[in-house]
Amino acid sequence: MTTLITVKKLQKTFSYKKKLVHAVDDISFSIQAGDSLGLVGESGCGKSTIGKLLLQLYPPTSGEILFEGCSIAKAPNEKSLRKSIQMIFQDPYSSLNPRMTTEDIIKEPLLIHKIYSSRWAAKERVYELLELVGLSPEHRNRFPHEFSGGQRQRIGIARALALNPKFLICDEPIAALDVSIQMQIVNLLKRLQTQMGLSYLFISHDLAMVKYLCKMVAVMYLGHLVEIAPSQELYRNPLHPYTQALLSAISIPNPDVQKNRSRIVLPGEVPSPMDPPKGCVFCTRCPKVMPICYKERPLQKEMAPGHYVKCHLYN
Repeated sequence: MTTLITVKKLQKTFSYKKKLVHAVDDISFSIQAGDSLGLVGESGCGKSTIGKLLLQLYPPTSGEILFEGCSIAKAPNEKSLRKSIQMIFQDPYSSLNPRMTTEDIIKEPLLIHKIYSSRWAAKERVYELLELVGLSPEHRNRFPHEFSGGQRQRIGIARALALNPKFLICDEPIAALDVSIQMQIVNLLKRLQTQMGLSYLFISHDLAMVKYLCKMVAVMYLGHLVEIAPSQELYRNPLHPYTQALLSAISIPNPDVQKNRSRIVLPGEVPSPMDPPKGCVFCTRCPKVMPICYKERPLQKEMAPGHYVKCHLYN
């Protein structure tokens, strides 16, 4: 299987009030063509920053991002690369221009990249995309405020697919939607992946949805990737104490099983990324903390095929 995205030792720091904010620190992972990676963690841990780094909306402080083996920072044809990597945004209300019709929103990337020589051909492509995401061509002349949240997100997905990308960054695409609509959008993404051979980076808080959609799952905490594993393996055998705490919060739709589960409640607050702990970033809240955790950063170790963890419990 071909590796589509490779991230090597990616780091991003911001300057704030003369201090460095460590948003992303020493992140490495890869995504195979046609696969999806779920990126989970608390708000502010750096998930969306990774998505923006992959899109080159932020330049990395250090590290490397490869797309089909080529560095995106040194891509000879940046416009071609832009067509291959697209993003679905979290908020379908603010990500669509309220003054543009549905047709104009979806057609805009086609015109910018000069995909079609005539506006009629571009219009035909808009009709195809609307039907692909479960909308009707009759919706083409409506404005965003005339749609529900789920319909707006479908328009955002159609816009992202307009240029036939290979890789989609889904930045919490269901977080702003009603629960009844969330599954519809996830099923749509799953169908499109099978139909078009897409690869996803799926950023989400919803661990159940990540398990359903993604083949691989990566867990972030305070800018660090603490565990990454195949989806079934991670949910069956979580190794890092933080991953164990996250999974303990998922409700199981079986009363007999649920009542016998114990919730892992983490003490304290997430440290500031301007002043992270010197050792393991999770040491201030870890229920299994050891003296070495306060002094040294743990190294990443492969515990099973494709299952990596950064924790002194396994070093």
